[in-house]
Amino acid sequence: MKLSTKGRYGIHAMYDLAVCARDGQDAPVSLKAIAERQGIPEAYLEQLFARLKKAKLVKSTRGAQGGYKLARQPGEISVGEVLRALEGGLSVVDCLDEAELCGKSCACPSRIVWKRLTDGINKIVDGITLSDMIDEYERQGAREEETE
Repeated sequence: MKLSTKGRYGIHAMYDLAVCARDGQDAPVSLKAIAERQGIPEAYLEQLFARLKKAKLVKSTRGAQGGYKLARQPGEISVGEVLRALEGGLSVVDCLDEAELCGKSCACPSRIVWKRLTDGINKIVDGITLSDMIDEYERQGAREEETE
Protein backbone atom coordinates (compact mmCIF):
# COMPACT_ATOMS: atom_id res chain seq x y z
CA MET A 1 0.00 0.00 0.00
CA LYS A 2 1.29 3.41 -0.93
CA LEU A 3 -0.24 6.60 0.43
CA SER A 4 -0.92 9.45 -1.96
CA THR A 5 -0.03 13.06 -1.25
CA LYS A 6 -3.57 13.45 0.12
CA GLY A 7 -2.77 11.19 3.04
CA ARG A 8 0.76 12.45 3.63
CA TYR A 9 -0.12 16.14 3.40
CA GLY A 10 -3.28 15.62 5.42
CA ILE A 11 -1.36 14.03 8.28
CA HIS A 12 1.11 16.95 8.27
CA ALA A 13 -1.69 19.51 8.25
CA MET A 14 -3.59 17.77 11.06
CA TYR A 15 -0.35 17.51 13.05
CA ASP A 16 0.06 21.27 12.61
CA LEU A 17 -3.46 21.90 13.97
CA ALA A 18 -2.81 19.49 16.84
CA VAL A 19 0.34 21.37 17.85
CA CYS A 20 -1.62 24.64 17.83
CA ALA A 21 -4.39 23.07 19.94
CA ARG A 22 -1.91 21.59 22.39
CA ASP A 23 -0.10 24.92 22.73
CA GLY A 24 -3.37 26.43 23.92
CA GLN A 25 -4.13 28.33 20.73
CA ASP A 26 -7.90 28.44 20.59
CA ALA A 27 -8.16 30.70 17.54
CA PRO A 28 -8.73 29.09 14.14
CA VAL A 29 -5.60 28.57 12.05
CA SER A 30 -5.56 29.82 8.47
CA LEU A 31 -4.78 27.47 5.61
CA LYS A 32 -2.15 29.96 4.50
CA ALA A 33 -0.29 29.58 7.82
CA ILE A 34 -0.46 25.78 7.67
CA ALA A 35 0.64 25.79 4.02
CA GLU A 36 3.67 27.96 4.82
CA ARG A 37 4.75 25.93 7.87
CA GLN A 38 4.25 22.55 6.20
CA GLY A 39 5.32 23.40 2.66
CA ILE A 40 2.00 22.34 1.15
CA PRO A 41 0.22 24.25 -1.64
CA GLU A 42 -2.67 26.21 -0.13
CA ALA A 43 -5.07 25.32 -2.96
CA TYR A 44 -4.40 21.62 -2.31
CA LEU A 45 -5.00 22.10 1.41
CA GLU A 46 -8.42 23.57 0.62
CA GLN A 47 -9.40 20.31 -1.06
CA LEU A 48 -8.07 18.23 1.83
CA PHE A 49 -9.78 20.32 4.47
CA ALA A 50 -13.12 20.01 2.66
CA ARG A 51 -12.82 16.23 3.14
CA LEU A 52 -11.61 16.55 6.73
CA LYS A 53 -14.54 18.84 7.53
CA LYS A 54 -17.00 16.44 5.93
CA ALA A 55 -15.53 13.67 8.12
CA LYS A 56 -16.05 15.95 11.16
CA LEU A 57 -12.35 15.99 12.02
CA VAL A 58 -12.01 19.77 11.72
CA LYS A 59 -14.27 22.78 12.23
CA SER A 60 -14.11 25.93 10.16
CA THR A 61 -14.72 29.58 10.95
CA ARG A 62 -15.37 32.13 8.20
CA GLY A 63 -14.12 35.68 8.06
CA ALA A 64 -10.92 37.66 8.38
CA GLN A 65 -9.91 35.82 11.55
CA GLY A 66 -11.26 32.53 10.24
CA GLY A 67 -9.59 29.25 9.62
CA TYR A 68 -9.68 25.72 10.96
CA LYS A 69 -9.23 23.90 14.21
CA LEU A 70 -9.58 20.31 15.32
CA ALA A 71 -13.12 19.12 16.01
CA ARG A 72 -11.87 17.05 18.97
CA GLN A 73 -8.80 16.97 21.18
CA PRO A 74 -5.55 15.72 19.54
CA GLY A 75 -5.62 12.61 21.72
CA GLU A 76 -9.06 11.72 20.39
CA ILE A 77 -8.22 11.78 16.67
CA SER A 78 -6.38 8.81 15.22
CA VAL A 79 -4.12 8.77 12.20
CA GLY A 80 -6.42 6.08 10.80
CA GLU A 81 -9.42 8.41 10.86
CA VAL A 82 -7.48 11.07 8.99
CA LEU A 83 -6.16 8.64 6.39
CA ARG A 84 -9.57 7.07 5.76
CA ALA A 85 -11.15 10.53 5.39
CA LEU A 86 -8.58 11.44 2.74
CA GLU A 87 -7.64 8.15 1.10
CA GLY A 88 -10.79 6.07 1.53
CA GLY A 89 -10.31 2.50 2.70
CA LEU A 90 -6.85 1.35 3.68
CA SER A 91 -7.00 -2.09 2.09
CA VAL A 92 -3.84 -3.31 0.42
CA VAL A 93 -5.91 -4.74 -2.44
CA ASP A 94 -9.17 -3.40 -3.85
CA CYS A 95 -10.94 -6.76 -3.85
CA LEU A 96 -11.17 -6.75 -0.03
CA ASP A 97 -13.48 -3.74 -0.21
CA GLU A 98 -15.18 -4.59 -3.48
CA ALA A 99 -15.62 -8.34 -3.90
CA GLU A 100 -17.12 -7.94 -7.39
CA LEU A 101 -13.70 -6.81 -8.69
CA CYS A 102 -12.45 -10.37 -8.47
CA GLY A 103 -14.39 -13.49 -9.33
CA LYS A 104 -12.27 -15.45 -6.84
CA SER A 105 -12.86 -13.30 -3.76
CA CYS A 106 -14.59 -16.10 -1.82
CA ALA A 107 -12.16 -18.80 -2.90
CA CYS A 108 -8.93 -16.82 -3.17
CA PRO A 109 -5.92 -18.54 -1.58
CA SER A 110 -4.12 -15.25 -0.94
CA ARG A 111 -7.13 -13.46 0.57
CA ILE A 112 -6.07 -14.36 4.11
CA VAL A 113 -2.69 -12.68 3.52
CA TRP A 114 -4.23 -9.45 2.21
CA LYS A 115 -6.88 -9.45 4.97
CA ARG A 116 -4.34 -9.87 7.77
CA LEU A 117 -2.04 -7.27 6.26
CA THR A 118 -4.91 -4.79 5.93
CA ASP A 119 -6.14 -5.53 9.46
CA GLY A 120 -2.61 -4.98 10.80
CA ILE A 121 -2.23 -1.65 9.03
CA ASN A 122 -5.63 -0.47 10.31
CA LYS A 123 -4.80 -1.55 13.86
CA ILE A 124 -1.53 0.39 13.79
CA VAL A 125 -2.90 3.65 12.35
CA ASP A 126 -5.97 3.48 14.59
CA GLY A 127 -3.65 3.12 17.59
CA ILE A 128 -1.73 6.34 16.86
CA THR A 129 -3.32 9.65 17.79
CA LEU A 130 -2.25 13.15 16.85
CA SER A 131 -1.07 13.57 20.46
CA ASP A 132 1.08 10.45 20.07
CA MET A 133 2.68 12.02 17.01
CA ILE A 134 3.51 15.21 18.91
CA ASP A 135 4.91 13.27 21.88
CA GLU A 136 7.10 11.07 19.70
CA TYR A 137 8.37 14.00 17.65
CA GLU A 138 9.28 15.85 20.85
CA ARG A 139 11.06 12.74 22.24
CA GLN A 140 13.04 12.41 19.01
CA GLY A 141 14.04 16.05 19.22
CA ALA A 142 15.22 15.59 22.81
CA ARG A 143 17.24 12.49 21.83
CA GLU A 144 18.85 14.34 18.94
CA GLU A 145 19.85 17.22 21.26
CA GLU A 146 21.44 14.73 23.67
CA THR A 147 23.61 13.25 20.92
CA GLU A 148 24.90 16.61 19.73
